[in-house]
Amino acid sequence: MSFISTGLSPSLLRAVAAHGYQVPTPIQSAAIPAVLQGRDVLGSAQTGSGKTGAFALPLLQALENAPPESLRRAALLVLVPTRELATQVGEAFRSLAQHLPRALKVSIVFGGVSINPQMLRLRGGADIVVATPGRLLDLVHHNAISLAQVKALVLDEADRLLDLGFAEELARILALLPQQRQNLFFSATFPPAVQALAQTLLRDPVRIEIQPEPQNLPDIVQRAIAVDAGRRTQLLRHLMAEHRWGRVLVFVATKHAAEMIADKLRKARINAEPFHGELSQGKRTQVLADFKASRLKVVIATDVAARGLDISQLPVVVNFDLPRSAVDYTHRIGRTGRAGEAGVAVSFVSADTEAHFRLIEKRQGLSLPLEVVPGFEPQQLAPAAPVSLDGQPIDTSTGGIKGKRPSKKDKLRAAAASAQSTSA
Repeated sequence: MSFISTGLSPSLLRAVAAHGYQVPTPIQSAAIPAVLQGRDVLGSAQTGSGKTGAFALPLLQALENAPPESLRRAALLVLVPTRELATQVGEAFRSLAQHLPRALKVSIVFGGVSINPQMLRLRGGADIVVATPGRLLDLVHHNAISLAQVKALVLDEADRLLDLGFAEELARILALLPQQRQNLFFSATFPPAVQALAQTLLRDPVRIEIQPEPQNLPDIVQRAIAVDAGRRTQLLRHLMAEHRWGRVLVFVATKHAAEMIADKLRKARINAEPFHGELSQGKRTQVLADFKASRLKVVIATDVAARGLDISQLPVVVNFDLPRSAVDYTHRIGRTGRAGEAGVAVSFVSADTEAHFRLIEKRQGLSLPLEVVPGFEPQQLAPAAPVSLDGQPIDTSTGGIKGKRPSKKDKLRAAAASAQSTSA
């Protein structure tokens, strides 16, 4: 299938050609015609599969054909979970829109920076707004933007939006939108919470689920290493030296852990920096730039970095702390093995977290041997009852990694229903 057969306009076909795209990816082949028809879409495909192009290209065509009086009225709203993903998606829109016959204004807004420059840039309106939910609500509160003319809403990385606790903010935003609009949900995974929200908001959606073909699966070697919790930093240093890892992205559970491990590595003369949500935007941008340029050897990140980061030729990801869910495991290790490159994903497993790891392993359909590195043989014994990462007992009868939360879907449905009734 070629891009011509998707129904894209000559202007967007020129944009596609200018970016060197030869043929649409499977998610683009399935989604672009549906979005052009004005259908709601529930799209799932693996990380790096071209989801941004799948919604950006057809929505740009809708704006290209819109009457002039509709310009600068925030006709398209894209909600994302992190600042990094907001920048990535916004820049993709700007780049693809360069070949359109009339200029479109793209505004990228997120928290962690001063709101005043964003308010100034919104003067005169915008055609496309890419935003994190909290900052968007701040701008609405300051009368810097109106959502009354939104024609299409995109939730990009929808699962992460809900996982990071944006459900209440999403409900408030939905209440500000016109009831008649196109809704597009895109993500790499669709856990029950997202499915519940989709059932409430999407109207007769086109459901697209692209399973990776074996030849397109990321080339990632996954390893699990048994180690006492107190010796993980030493093991990390040992593995870096033994395998001569040039750059390593290390995932931890908390901001405190990120800061502490970075400090320990710096004391060992390893160039390392923490990366978490409480850093200023300038600091986060600088850390990522230094890491991509190999000026940094190690970045220790909380899960705020699990989405929206595209670091080419990243050889290794280390789960210093195990992720809280199987979905997060997928997104963490997906930072390596991108664009045809090979990668390694290592998980440190202590006696306290082995039961948790086995649940992740089961959900992922994995069977990884628990390795022991000479000199780092674990000495601690497993607790009598399995516990989660925060030390709470795991209810193994439910099979859930985070515990059984039967009310979450009902709460999401209620929030979405409330938003729809308010906007009706």
